[in-house]
Amino acid sequence: MGSERNEVLTGYETAPGPPDIEAKIGLSAARRVLWVAPPLILALGLLRGGPGAFAAAVGVAIVAGNFVLAGFVLSKAAAISLKLYHAAALGGFILRLALIMLVMFVIAQLADVDRLAMGVSAVVSYLVLLSWETVSVARGDKKELEWS
Repeated sequence: MGSERNEVLTGYETAPGPPDIEAKIGLSAARRVLWVAPPLILALGLLRGGPGAFAAAVGVAIVAGNFVLAGFVLSKAAAISLKLYHAAALGGFILRLALIMLVMFVIAQLADVDRLAMGVSAVVSYLVLLSWETVSVARGDKKELEWS
């Protein structure tokens, strides 16, 4: 009786599908940093010197952490309800972008880093990792993520 009342009051339904797909996708995107980071660090190191290479590594690490956080949050929200999942996807995206900016701002205030290199590496790595993971999932390269 208590659980029925809860369902009626909240309107939540459990989202279908295997658990933690989003977390697996987030970790997969973060693992691809091993391929994306070296060229970015090298390029920005050549263009901006040692501080540019360090800042590029920091920018890429922030983005990788963002993908892991996104996957974890979306997996937890999906386990609770589809409505919460949708809210977490939209609101979480905006909050995570704000978190990236906040973390980069704090790092720039606390340490002497090349802000341009950190910003460029964050934007480039975010777009490359997101595109790469999207194409990979769309092509069906991730058989362990089959939810249909």
